[in-house]
Amino acid sequence: MKLRSKAAALLLLALAVLLLALLSLRARRDPEPPGFPARPEDAPQRRHAPVPTLPSEPRAFPGAAGRRSPRRQPPRLRPRAGRPRAASREKLARRPGETRSLRSVPPELWIHLAVVACGNRLEETLVMLKSAVLFSHRKMRFHIFTEDALKPEFDKQLRQWPDSYTKKFEHRLYPITFSVGNPQEWKKLFKPCAAQRLFLPAILKDVDSLLYVDTDVLFLRPVDDIWKLLRQFNSTQLAAMAPEHEIPKIGWYSRFARHPFYGSAGVNSGVMLMNLTRIRNTQFKNSLIPAGLTWEEMLLPLYQKYKNAITWGDQDLLNIIFYFNPECLYVFPCQWNYRPDHCMYGSNCKDAEREGVSVLHGNRGVYHDDKQPTFRALYEAIRDFPFQDNLFQSMYYPLQLKFLETVHTLCGRIPQVFLKQIEKTMRRAYEKHVIIHMGPNPMS
Repeated sequence: MKLRSKAAALLLLALAVLLLALLSLRARRDPEPPGFPARPEDAPQRRHAPVPTLPSEPRAFPGAAGRRSPRRQPPRLRPRAGRPRAASREKLARRPGETRSLRSVPPELWIHLAVVACGNRLEETLVMLKSAVLFSHRKMRFHIFTEDALKPEFDKQLRQWPDSYTKKFEHRLYPITFSVGNPQEWKKLFKPCAAQRLFLPAILKDVDSLLYVDTDVLFLRPVDDIWKLLRQFNSTQLAAMAPEHEIPKIGWYSRFARHPFYGSAGVNSGVMLMNLTRIRNTQFKNSLIPAGLTWEEMLLPLYQKYKNAITWGDQDLLNIIFYFNPECLYVFPCQWNYRPDHCMYGSNCKDAEREGVSVLHGNRGVYHDDKQPTFRALYEAIRDFPFQDNLFQSMYYPLQLKFLETVHTLCGRIPQVFLKQIEKTMRRAYEKHVIIHMGPNPMS
């Protein structure tokens, strides 16, 4: 029995030695790791970055050449227990579906949008704010100047919007106030409360830059884009507006104005971009005294001098100010303040023909009558759009059908001018939702 046990043990030992010899021979013949096909000799060689050897890696034993040792992985760094990382805290602070950029943008980088609404302008103002929220990317702060009777309704309506949109803005409500002169006289200048915009630099003292728009304005592309025009100001420019008319010889100011006005055709103040810090710090040339005056010092004496000559109220006063200070004004193209005058006598806004309307200004009440059905169709499309619906299905395609009913008008004959930017903006929003939020197609 002992001899048999010894013989069996020797036989097993011989088999083990033979198996090790076979494995060593196979390792020499096949240098590639198991599972990878042998590379043809003429195939291009891939260059791998050299892997640095960690100081703690043990040296190879003598005689171990030809055998592969497993590559050591660097130790994985773990956060210290008891204190979550900053990224984790930020992730926990975000609401479901909220993009990181909106919460991480500091308040000084927000877009500031101001509007003045009195009388029956509640709905019109809400539709304007809705157009701003629908297409914009950066966080905004709405500065709404209104009568006391309208404040509760503004607050109620804005808070009823879906969370996916209310996270994009904050709103503040202000009373109608005029720091100099007779408040009732200012309030009745041209339209109810319109003169309030003249006093914004004095009221919003903690705001550096501001975009003011009339209530009858609609954004057809992100507000971010017009906000970028602030970067194009030179060292003396502190405000931006569009021309009142593209053809001076048929413009109102060049034919009828009884007071000084900017340039050859005047400017329209329905869309006004302002660097409030520069406005507050500038001494303005004027026709009142040889020395310069600050913005607030100038308003009342300027009004008292020209009040019997002005027709369009605060817009006329702005034209007078920039007539004496032309170096302070940046004039942006008509596509940023597109009005019925640009198409009702024939198309005369070349920038809109090339790039499409960016900001629509439906002055003279065209959203609420049948004089310009193209403008009314755009207003109603944005007003009636349900927030959570698909932009193309519930806004763009119905808008195209409505435009077919307006081809009998001069403005309706150029639908591409109105649709170009809004289509581009909707496509960007759709791509952002599908690609960023849902992710790219894994099969592509």
